[in-house]
Amino acid sequence: MKHILLTLIAVVSFSSCASGPNAQRGAVIGGLGGAAVGGIIGNQSGRGLEGALIGGAVGAAGGTAIGNSKDRQRGYY
Repeated sequence: MKHILLTLIAVVSFSSCASGPNAQRGAVIGGLGGAAVGGIIGNQSGRGLEGALIGGAVGAAGGTAIGNSKDRQRGYY
């Protein structure tokens, strides 16, 4: 499980470096928000750190996707 999370985080990190400014901003904001929500939810089951990691990875991926969509609309490739 840890290897999958680390791989997902690495992929999101590298993909955000090669994209436009909105995708990078979306990855950071989504990652922070996802980590906060995941930490809160995970804390309810006694696994706050795991929840924060999963939430951060999912939030960063979602934020990157949304920001990349905005970049493509504005002509950044």
